[in-house]
Amino acid sequence: MGNAQKKFPSKGDGYKSENKDTRKTKDPSENSKKGFPEKKKPNILQECENDTNGYLSRGSNSSENREEKPKVAESSSAGVSRPTLLPPIAATLKAEGNELFKNGQFGEATLKYSDAIDNAISSEDLCILYSNRAACYLKEGNCSDCIQDCNSALELHPYSLKPLLRRAMAYESIERYRQAYVDYKTLLQIDSGIQVANDSVNRITRTLIDQDGPDWREKLPPIPVVPVSAQLHWWDGENFTSEAKQKKTSAKQSTKEIFKILKKQGNEFVKKGNTEGALKKYSECIKLNPQELTIYTNRALCYLKLSQFEEAKKDCDYVLQTDGCNIKALYRRALAFKGLEVRTGSSMPVDI
Repeated sequence: MGNAQKKFPSKGDGYKSENKDTRKTKDPSENSKKGFPEKKKPNILQECENDTNGYLSRGSNSSENREEKPKVAESSSAGVSRPTLLPPIAATLKAEGNELFKNGQFGEATLKYSDAIDNAISSEDLCILYSNRAACYLKEGNCSDCIQDCNSALELHPYSLKPLLRRAMAYESIERYRQAYVDYKTLLQIDSGIQVANDSVNRITRTLIDQDGPDWREKLPPIPVVPVSAQLHWWDGENFTSEAKQKKTSAKQSTKEIFKILKKQGNEFVKKGNTEGALKKYSECIKLNPQELTIYTNRALCYLKLSQFEEAKKDCDYVLQTDGCNIKALYRRALAFKGLEVRTGSSMPVDI
């Protein structure tokens, strides 16, 4: 712990980089504090303000860089192009969300990012959008939803720095110190120069010693070992490092991955009652992989909900030509036959 503090002499408590005259104007009680948890804990969301909106501090010039580069949400860096499959409507929604975030309108920004997520396809773009929305939730003190969005982002890119940092801050804010410690330590495996992570590890270590005693390490969840490849080619939620970027820019996202994302979005739309949105997603899935039978039965359910019984029957027929014992196809075709006979639009069960 002592080495970590010595390694970053210009950071830490925030006042060390100021000159002596400036320090004299401060409350003397503030200067007497030496970085104990009582001082640091109220500043977690302030650290989020500085470090989580698109810039991860490194080195002695980080405070200056924060002022010059206040990235509120991930987007392509100036002069650096990144291949993306973000559709125009999603790109517009993302840009609007970024502007709202910059203006402190976090609730409105959340809605924009949510709409952008519904229209995005690429895993990289989805990771950024989930991370951006997580930043909004963190600003509003909604740590539960922040953690959930960070989990979604990390499922797509397990070693993305910004979702890891935001999740760690959210855990610390709700006093889940062990989980926060694990995330901060994971971050430092990827990039040991992230100042806020170094400061937080030192702070939380003292808290865990007070809370759990000398055996505090035994009560920690397992700290994942970050692969060397991830340490060399980490992705911060916006760009890859130079070595990895050369590989990623020439590679296109696989059809299989896009198919999986579209199917998941369709299923979520069904659960939320957005039948037309789900129908669109399933139709896009079929264009990518017409051999996947489950998509036809899923789309048949949407057609049934929309009282489009003939279309539902056709999708079920297609499945049954290949799999004559498919239970969902048989059941939904029977419902389609019934609908064609009596022309009712009764609601159907959600059973994807």
